[in-house]
Amino acid sequence: YRKNYVFQAILSHLILTSALLLAALTAICWHIRDSYKVEGLRQKHVFITGCDSGFGELLARQLDQKGFHVLAACLTEKGAADLAAKASPRLKTLLLNVTDSESIRRAVEVVSKEVGQRGLWGLVNNAGRSVPIGPTDWMQLDDFTAVLDVNLIGVIDVTLQFLPLLKKAQGRVVNVASILGRLSLIGGGYCLSKFGVEAFSDSLRRDMAHFGIKVSIIEPGFFKTAVTRLDLIEADLKRLWTRLPQDIKASYGTAYFGDSQGFSMGILCSPDISKVTRCMEHALTAYFPRSRYSGGWDAKLFWIPLSYLPSFVSDFVISVLLPLPKDERSI
Repeated sequence: YRKNYVFQAILSHLILTSALLLAALTAICWHIRDSYKVEGLRQKHVFITGCDSGFGELLARQLDQKGFHVLAACLTEKGAADLAAKASPRLKTLLLNVTDSESIRRAVEVVSKEVGQRGLWGLVNNAGRSVPIGPTDWMQLDDFTAVLDVNLIGVIDVTLQFLPLLKKAQGRVVNVASILGRLSLIGGGYCLSKFGVEAFSDSLRRDMAHFGIKVSIIEPGFFKTAVTRLDLIEADLKRLWTRLPQDIKASYGTAYFGDSQGFSMGILCSPDISKVTRCMEHALTAYFPRSRYSGGWDAKLFWIPLSYLPSFVSDFVISVLLPLPKDERSI
């Protein structure tokens, strides 16, 4: 009995020591990752898409203040003018439609002249759209492609055309996905596109490692940006509802449309979008950038852990958050 007691005491001591050593090693690794920064940032160029507002606009100003040569792509002339007015003369804006390959080609020509033989240090694929979103049988094929063309095909097209400049600098690619690229909450093209960004980024990271290019994925939780504007989402849901056949409307119930708007982005979304842009900046400046960044406490503590749980658990949680159809056809 005494021998068993001694053995158990030694085993417990070894387990505790191993756990402490693992915790210490993890802390050291995190410290190294956060402390070692790339040198010569003031000589580096970064190209960012979707700079009219939100994450892109703030990141462009943030990197401009750090001394980067920022090339900020905006969809509209107003967005470009507003950003230029807030930044230093060093920041340059240009117009870009990520769904237009010719527009991307022209952007590559502009950036190539700016960077010269140094190449492009950073590409941040931030441009995106959310709507149409809603129940799957409210959708038509065009509703899916409208989102996929921006959020996924646009990301792929921009990346492919800029890769030669990134190879010159052995630079960084930062792709903005979402926690909805891990856990599908809603129908429509948004979740599909973000799952696709995750897969594209993973394969790109492995393929480009040989060339010195590092690829990071940003997975924000819910934040207040143009993509999550409640009035925009509500207006598009109304558009989808009004075009539905009466039979589908009846299968959801007349109260469903009003209830669906109760899933308010205003309650879930954080106004502090710097939590996300700090992740983007770390991916561009850290000597050892992470493969994935979770932006926001809701992503870290709720959505991503939920994505690892069995499907029946995540399905139940999502069913509590979202309204359920109330079929009126049998009433």
